[in-house]
Amino acid sequence: MNSPRLAVGPVLYYWSRDDLMAFYRDIAESPVDTVYLGETVCAKRRSLRLDDWLAIAAGLADAGKEVVLSSLALIEAESELKSLRRLCANGRFMVEANDMAAVQLLAGQAPFVAGPFVNIYNARTLRSLAALGMRRWVMPVELSRDTLVQMQAERPADVETELFAFGRLPLALSARCFTARAHRLPKDDCQFRCIDYPDGMLLSTQEDRHFLALNGIQTQSAQTYSLLRELDDARMLNVDVLRISPQSRHTGAIIRAFAEVLRGRRGADDAQHELASYMPAGPCDGYWNGRAGLSWSG
Repeated sequence: MNSPRLAVGPVLYYWSRDDLMAFYRDIAESPVDTVYLGETVCAKRRSLRLDDWLAIAAGLADAGKEVVLSSLALIEAESELKSLRRLCANGRFMVEANDMAAVQLLAGQAPFVAGPFVNIYNARTLRSLAALGMRRWVMPVELSRDTLVQMQAERPADVETELFAFGRLPLALSARCFTARAHRLPKDDCQFRCIDYPDGMLLSTQEDRHFLALNGIQTQSAQTYSLLRELDDARMLNVDVLRISPQSRHTGAIIRAFAEVLRGRRGADDAQHELASYMPAGPCDGYWNGRAGLSWSG
């Protein structure tokens, strides 16, 4: 029974160029095997251009990391489609397709990862995408362990499974920008207010319960999803890769905690207790257990 590898997902938030560069310098020294790079949420976020991402990718590859370039999850303009074509034709690094436009460009041309925004809900879809060149799929975050059991039983032999294992859950995308709206700004003149919220804008209910986080056009869970206590289950289910979604602080400590538990150097409950202090709105794991997503089994 192989131990899952660790991956760092793409940064979902709008960070400055300096912050991104510093983050990936740290990631190069971290115990992760795979790094996903690129803008997946909003094409207006241009702290880094494609050439910058490719330069970071080359440095990470030199450090021994597998690098995957992630595509936008919502294509809304011809200019964005043009950028997607360049990304898919980079010629060196595998691409994470986050919508079917990327799948269409990559099909039969290069192996690819199907990201969590591609709706893979059954084994038939897995087989269809595998025939087009998919080599890894990231299970949609709202699916449960029981669904994964069924999918793994019918997974094509040459396809890997990746599990979103830590981070605020990316739940939905919209053509509207919620962060701009919250500041009474139109999307076309958003003034890049997302950069003021390096982990998203936290929303609460009238009862003052944390509910969602707004990240531009993306809606996320307020709670931080954590499967740290489910790593033995992930092994048993032959999960190949565990994804940690970056946050503005403590990502390195989170990676180390996962690595220590995977290597048997630390108990999962002890590590989860540490990670709880890095979760502004607390933990959740409801989807994994087939319950309301914001619930927590602890």
